[in-house]
Amino acid sequence: MQELRKTVAPVDFLNKGYLECLGKMVRFLQINYLSKMKGEKKGPPLPYPSLLESILTWLGSFLGIIAITLFAHTLELPVVASFGASAVLIYGVPDAPLSQPRNVVLGHTLSAAVGVATVMVFGLTWWSPALGTALALVVMLLTKSTHPPGGATALFAVLSQAEPIYIFTPILVGAIILVIIGVLVNNLSPKRRYPKHWY
Repeated sequence: MQELRKTVAPVDFLNKGYLECLGKMVRFLQINYLSKMKGEKKGPPLPYPSLLESILTWLGSFLGIIAITLFAHTLELPVVASFGASAVLIYGVPDAPLSQPRNVVLGHTLSAAVGVATVMVFGLTWWSPALGTALALVVMLLTKSTHPPGGATALFAVLSQAEPIYIFTPILVGAIILVIIGVLVNNLSPKRRYPKHWY
């Protein structure tokens, strides 16, 4: 009977230790991990734009996209949808760090290069679009050139099985067009200064 108790005791101890460890993990998940998902209190909203700001936002976006569309039509190139998202950033929130010329030009160009490289190495598979987009995000983060529409630029490169020329035109040229129009139009407002910085 003594031998039976000696063999049961370590098993009870292990079960108790296991349950304590499991309890700590659950508390960690509840307190640290899951509590992050509640979010924080909402900060102040973006300021309501004046009539002039709204008109300039419309004008910049219209001119930027029409210039890209005309350029693409002339050279029989595709119009890349990610430029629409760039227009929202450049002309709608020109003060935002992700709207600055370095982010727009490098974000799009590097993402296009990553997308083209991905499709050249792996081809178009069920997973290569995700790989190209994820790699583009990491490259943008590492080069401090994050521009959210760049993810769509990389995705489009893989899905369309883009050739290397895609990096230069329509992407690099299109990004430069958007920035130039952003500089010309945003600075018409006395409240705007674009860019905040070039590099």
